[in-house]
Amino acid sequence: MLALKGRLFASFVGLLLSTLCAESAFAQSQGTPASAAIVIDMTSGAVLLEKNADQPLPPASMSKLMTLFMVFEALEQGRISMGDTFRTSKRASQMGGSKMFLREGGLVSVEDLIRGVIVQSGNDAAVAIAEALAGTEETFAERMTQRGRDLGLENSVFANSTGWPDQRQLMTVRDLAKLAGLLVERFPNYYPMFAETDFTWDGVAQKNRNPLLNLGVGADGLKTGHTEEAGYGLVASAIRGQRRIVMVVSGLESKGERRHEAERLINWSFRAFETRELYAAGEGIIDAPVWIGSSATVTLAPERDVMVTAPFGTLDKAELKIRYEGPVPAPIAEGQAIGYVEIDVPELSTVKIPLVAKQAVETGGFLTRMQAAGQLLLEPLFPG
Repeated sequence: MLALKGRLFASFVGLLLSTLCAESAFAQSQGTPASAAIVIDMTSGAVLLEKNADQPLPPASMSKLMTLFMVFEALEQGRISMGDTFRTSKRASQMGGSKMFLREGGLVSVEDLIRGVIVQSGNDAAVAIAEALAGTEETFAERMTQRGRDLGLENSVFANSTGWPDQRQLMTVRDLAKLAGLLVERFPNYYPMFAETDFTWDGVAQKNRNPLLNLGVGADGLKTGHTEEAGYGLVASAIRGQRRIVMVVSGLESKGERRHEAERLINWSFRAFETRELYAAGEGIIDAPVWIGSSATVTLAPERDVMVTAPFGTLDKAELKIRYEGPVPAPIAEGQAIGYVEIDVPELSTVKIPLVAKQAVETGGFLTRMQAAGQLLLEPLFPG
């Protein structure tokens, strides 16, 4: 185990502790009338606020985000294209609630169906997508649940593609936030569709139900939801500069309360916190000794950018260490997981950031192995 020391240690440790401690304090002191909520700085992964974040709740139309994930993934895999058309079934055309107003027997393109789900929250469009991709909505819902498990949506179960009331259809706000992040990161070609403010189909013009899009807060998606049981909810994302915030609120009492609370939390997230980069992905942090290698050391680097979010003006101290089992035995592959950065903060969970080998190290030659063998023989004679 080695600890980072010197100027690097001093400047970064204070920032890290202030981030973790103050975020916890901020999250506890910042209330919300929502029955469940979560606010995440996607740039760093810091949770700025959470309330009942792991309680499975009816997600209403917010669960259409999983339907959209499935269709975006099918597009990426080449199983369908935007220009493909599908004939609308009687079942899809007769769906109640919010509608795209599809006609039974009519042809509709994948691109229009996507807009019908995003902008108009069309239940008919969601069912048409499900039937096109899986044959039946029931089969599609089973696939949604399984794919959700693969993606780490541990507390999400889907009974339909729309969010239509069903006691089996449950999601947590944490899962919704995770799904929103995946949509942003994995589908940059399709995500801008979430920012479209209106869509006209078959002569019917409808506005996007996302109340944040026209408020000047940096919002660029994602999805509203409402049923009597679920109340008013919203999965939203906003970006300012290099920072992106994802927010989920559920169980609010009215459209007005949803709009006000969502706007308040987005502004609070940007104004009360700042995010800084500690290390860039691939940036060497330390050279670890190698056992019987063609090189005496291997450089350890984070596999992704290491960002930290902190309340403005806060500073404190924490213990920052680099942990690995060394010397590291050769051969070592480039990108091989070696250890992690560990941030210990009193009364809070330890934060661990994985480290990988920045370069490959082959097994050493005959001379290297002889030197290592000699070292082993001498150690009992000259104990450390």
